[in-house]
Amino acid sequence: MPAEIHPTAIIASGAEIGDNVSIGPYCCIGGNVRIGNDTVLHQSVIIDGYTDIGEGNEIFPHAVLGKAPQHTRYKGEPSTLVIGDHNLIREHVTMHPGTEVGDMTTQIGSNSMFMAGSHIAHDCVVEDHVIFSNYVQVGGHVHIGKHCYLGALVGVHPFVRIGRNTIIGGLSKVESDIIPFSRADGNACYVDGINIIGLERNGFSKASIKTLRRAYKDLFKAEGSFEERIVRAQTTYAGDEDVKVILDFITSNEKRAIMQAKRNGKS
Repeated sequence: MPAEIHPTAIIASGAEIGDNVSIGPYCCIGGNVRIGNDTVLHQSVIIDGYTDIGEGNEIFPHAVLGKAPQHTRYKGEPSTLVIGDHNLIREHVTMHPGTEVGDMTTQIGSNSMFMAGSHIAHDCVVEDHVIFSNYVQVGGHVHIGKHCYLGALVGVHPFVRIGRNTIIGGLSKVESDIIPFSRADGNACYVDGINIIGLERNGFSKASIKTLRRAYKDLFKAEGSFEERIVRAQTTYAGDEDVKVILDFITSNEKRAIMQAKRNGKS
């Protein structure tokens, strides 16, 4: 079916609109935008810049996607914002394209929900099946793994990595990398154990979760320096693919600190 476009919407010449797309009243679509099939734009949505939106997305009023990034060194370079399929993007969400300072692109995956007022800055990568609660604010160059949940009003510092299947409590201030499969909370934020409920919902076995909990304690609660605990874990859990995800995450970027646990906290 052809697109259904409200007569008050403004579609610039050059924009590519897929089949069965619905564009509501007072939407503004720039000339370098591509919108995939079966996507719904409610009223007053703005999409601009070199923005590519996949299929089956639903975008709510006053979302602004693809406008110039909030970066003092951005000089109008044709950087991109790429959004996957079947995302729910709620009211007043903002997502910015990349910059020459980064990789020239911001990449948003598929099957995610971005609640009202959340913001994704330039040069970020957000993988699939992620949930941002209201007013989550993500700085530039952040990488968020799949199946993560960020509670309301979480603030993420630029260049932070958040590993897959992680849950972060509301109002948390995230300044360091967070290992996969974990839960984190606080201002300043700290790691507070393994994300048991999230892992169960994503099909992890009881045995796998038990191993991850034991590995977490060995990494964050045992005696010795963090470097010594990493070396011990590499030996103890050799061959365990889930623990390997955590260890690879820790050792893959020596420029960023790994978020630590409260020594007397939960596990």
